[in-house]
Amino acid sequence: MSAALKRLHERHRELTRQLAAIGPVLKGSVVQRYMPCGNPNCRCHADPPQLHGPYWQWSTAVNGKTLTRRLKPEQVPLYLEWTDNRKRLDAVLAEIYRLTRETSLLLHSKPKTTPSEN
Repeated sequence: MSAALKRLHERHRELTRQLAAIGPVLKGSVVQRYMPCGNPNCRCHADPPQLHGPYWQWSTAVNGKTLTRRLKPEQVPLYLEWTDNRKRLDAVLAEIYRLTRETSLLLHSKPKTTPSEN
């Protein structure tokens, strides 16, 4: 095995160790919202409006439709961790895909010959 292949293989092993360390993974985003209510005499309809909140929401797409859930304050750290884990997972997988392409190209490249081999 060439030195380049050994380097790629070791990097791949490191990335799989990183995958094993990633906890629960959740698609979507967590946002903080301020919203008006339905009472037309409320301060949230004044000029300028003083909206209600903050409210935390998690949103994701399911079968092409947006799913949104309001979060309790104690749920927010978990959802933030899970959505951050998804970003970490995506980054590690992108690096694994890149390494695999690089390995494939290396395996299919013609070996370089030295002048004494001609």
